[in-house]
Amino acid sequence: MAMTSLSSPGTSNPLAAGYAGAAVTVLIWATWVVATRHTAATPLGTVDIGLIRYGVPAILLAPVWLRTGLLPKGVPLRLVVVMVAGAGALFFQITAAALHVTPAAPGGILLGGSMPLATALIGMVLFGERPDRMRLAGLGAIVLGVVILLAASLQKSGMTMTGFVLLPLGAVLWAGFTHAFRRSGLSALEGAALVAAWSFLIHLGLAAVFGTHLAAASLPDLALQVASQGILSGLVATFAYGTAIRALGGSQAAAFTAITPVLATLGGAVFLGESFGAAEMAAALVVGAGVALSTGVFSPKR
Repeated sequence: MAMTSLSSPGTSNPLAAGYAGAAVTVLIWATWVVATRHTAATPLGTVDIGLIRYGVPAILLAPVWLRTGLLPKGVPLRLVVVMVAGAGALFFQITAAALHVTPAAPGGILLGGSMPLATALIGMVLFGERPDRMRLAGLGAIVLGVVILLAASLQKSGMTMTGFVLLPLGAVLWAGFTHAFRRSGLSALEGAALVAAWSFLIHLGLAAVFGTHLAAASLPDLALQVASQGILSGLVATFAYGTAIRALGGSQAAAFTAITPVLATLGGAVFLGESFGAAEMAAALVVGAGVALSTGVFSPKR
């Protein structure tokens, strides 16, 4: 299948496209954490937000999934299931439910900080990946930075048991998507279209059973969710992350997600009135160093 990326083949460095895709992804995800947390103060429920998140890209990418089909030829059914569950309806319902009752700072820490660790562990256990010492040191730094952030956040804003259970589970689901997409043979655009189409259909079924509150939401709230959930998170970030996976590999692309907690903590401070102090700044430096090491930038060339 043709591969779609952030750059044209043969005209630029694919690694540069991968790093650009990863950077775009974490910036959007940090916005998504804050925007999803904001919905707790609106009439919108998780089904409503899911309809927006996947409905917008499903409509915009209809030419893509109509061409490939909802079950693309040559892609094993198990990979399709893992992709849709890992980045689609199941992932979203689990993480959105947790973020509804969890402050943005600790929520972003547990979700974004767990993603690279879950991806690396799955790669090592199931696929025999062997990260070098630089990457292992980077993962260790990410763990340290997440611990610093989480400890500071727990003292200031507290944490719910729902968040402790569901957010790491969401990270494991996303790690599954990362590895499944890498092995699917689909392009970044095809993967985004497939996840959006199936997830929108699932959310239509959920809406038929549980109903929606879209009509009760204000136009500004709906506009914010269409922009942050549908266009940025559902379309742009999924495509950008797929590009990063194709260029960098699953574990290396997932390492960038560790930056999300820092940005989400900062966003929580600016937009939701949550605190950002010395502990958060220290964690940002540690996590940043960990991401740089985990991506393999400083690893010996083979």
